Formats: sequence, structure tokens, C-alpha cells
Amino acid sequence: MRDETLPLSHFEAFYARGGPDPWHFATSRYEAAKYDATLSALPRARYAKALEVGCSVGVFTARLAERCDDLLAIEPVAKALQAAQALNAARSWVRFSSAFIPADWPNERFDLVILSEVLDYLGSADLAKLAECLSGSIEPTGDVVMVHWVGKKGGAAKSTESSEILIKATKGFLRPSCQHRNSDYRLDVLHRDVSA
Repeated sequence: MRDETLPLSHFEAFYARGGPDPWHFATSRYEAAKYDATLSALPRARYAKALEVGCSVGVFTARLAERCDDLLAIEPVAKALQAAQALNAARSWVRFSSAFIPADWPNERFDLVILSEVLDYLGSADLAKLAECLSGSIEPTGDVVMVHWVGKKGGAAKSTESSEILIKATKGFLRPSCQHRNSDYRLDVLHRDVSA
């Protein structure tokens, strides 16, 4: 677990060094398999209004959009956000916004929130703030999907710990409904507890 959230400059530098798709979202077999698993894990066939946090260059956004009536994809790095908008230009129901969470959390309600590969960059205080943001923005019977890498490098431990911390912080209003874990990633589906 990080003490402090990584600054925006960290991500801007990564995109500046790594080219237009530094994580290789468009070509990675790992990413394609993770996207397939994420979409398969969605409890509903369709969502009225979804939020994708950290959309990067919009590769998963394009796939997720086919399951949503309205999708807001947020990303703090301008270069990545522009690429995501270009890739999804034909999808009029997909909106994009520059946002660095949790400070720029959208003031909207959603029946689906996707947190993929973002928790391990947040410090402990911002993870707590993220739980508050989710509390105020998840519709009754809404879902939160978290997907994070669990490989062998140091970041994997942070991802797993961050996932557990967020699950614990949201237990008053979200309940785990599904977990899948393999040697590459961990996928958790949380469901809004309508009694909360």
C-alpha cells in the first residue's frame, strides 16, 4: 500500500516515454484476456449508465461501450484521453472527461463503475476517499468491478492489498458477489446492498 497517491506527473511522463499506447492495451494478449474476463463477469447484459475510471487510450472503453447506454470514461493524462476520444469517436453515447481520482470524481450516479488497474496507484487516504465517492455515486443494485494485476513484481502486492482495503471500506454498502483470480490478475465484482 502506498502512503501517497502517485502524482499526475508520473503518468504524464510514462506516456511521454512510452509512446501512444505504453501499456500495449491494443496488442497485449494479457489485456485482451483480462477484458474478456471483465466483460464476462458483469452481472448484467446491459447497464444504463457506467463509469470507467482510468480509461487510458480507450481500448477497453470501446468494448465496454457495447454493454452501456451511457458511458463516462475518465482519464487524467491529456495525451491518453485524446487517443481514447479518437478511437471512440463513432460512439456518441460515450463521454470523456479529464479527471484525477478521487479529487475529480464526477458528480453523477452510475449503475456500473469499472476500476481496472488504478487502485495500486492510490495512497491510503485517497483509497478512503474513493470509498466515499462510491458510496455517493452507485445506484441501488449497482455494481463495482475491480481488476488488478497480481504478477510477481512489487506492484502486485500493492494491488491485492488495495483491493482488500477498498472492499473493507465499502462493506457497509457494497458486498462481494464474485471473485476470480489467476496467475495474472484478480477480478472482484461488488454489488450495492440495497438495504444500506
